[in-house]
This record gives sequence, structure tokens and C-alpha cells, in this order.
Amino acid sequence: MNTSPLPIEIPRHVLEEVYKEARISFPLECCGWLAGNRSDSEVKTVRKCLNAQESGGHPTADDRGGETAYVISGEDLLELNRSLDSEMPARIIYHSHPNGQAYFSDTDKKVATSPWGDGPAYPVQQLVIGIDDKRVVESILFAWSEQKNKFVKVKEFLGADI
Repeated sequence: MNTSPLPIEIPRHVLEEVYKEARISFPLECCGWLAGNRSDSEVKTVRKCLNAQESGGHPTADDRGGETAYVISGEDLLELNRSLDSEMPARIIYHSHPNGQAYFSDTDKKVATSPWGDGPAYPVQQLVIGIDDKRVVESILFAWSEQKNKFVKVKEFLGADI
């Protein structure tokens, strides 16, 4: 039986808030998370994070700048971890690709997967926003598939002229 994970729903106004953050950060990658009540199937809030990539220290791509990589700052990451035990936990981590393409890169996969290779590093889905100098082209939501033992595409979203 082939069962794909269900996507967490992202209301359009929340998605557009993330798109605006991607535009503000352009040409650097933006990052953050979307939170929602653990009993709901949708997210409600956007938590923007500092992309600390410019200061180095990316776990797998420390030679890259903020235009081609992101790393959530240590303080923001601690808050993300704390949220997991709250009533409004992080449900989706997001970041942008300023090359206009929404794909889950090899680096994204390494960072999002447990270093022991036994599942996701965090119990969240992953949203990638493809943005270029003119518009948000698209975004794609990825979720962990236990069956395939990797992240798989679960939903695509239209871009916007932002």
C-alpha cells in the first residue's frame, strides 16, 4: 500500500506573509517556521528567523553564503525546540531559494534529516519557496515518508507577484 504523508494546510494569508519575507530577504535566503495548534491540520503563525549563514557555521555547507544556503541562528533554533513542547509547536520549517526554484536540495535533505539517518531531524514538514528578482515563482511542501525513508513532495503552491 502506497500512502503519502498528508500535507499540513497553509492558509493563503500565511503563505503570502512568508512570500513577503522571502522578498525582503532577497537575494539572500530567508528562513523560519510556521506554527499551529498540534490538534489542527493547519498552521496559523509565521516565526521569522535570522539566517546566520553569512557568519558561517553551516553544518554541511560552510563555504557557501546566504545567497545559496541558510542556517537558522542558534537562538532561533533553541526557540524552535522549545516550541515543540508548547500548544503552538513549529509544524513547518521554511526557507527560500533565490534562484527561482522550489526544490529540496541535497544540502536541504542533509540538514533536515537526522544525522543517524533514522528520520527527520525535527517533527516538521519543509516548505521551499522559489523566488527570483521579479516574483515568487512557486513553493513546494515536503514531508517525511516513513515508507520511503525520505522527504517527499506533498503539495505545490502558486507563486505571487511579490
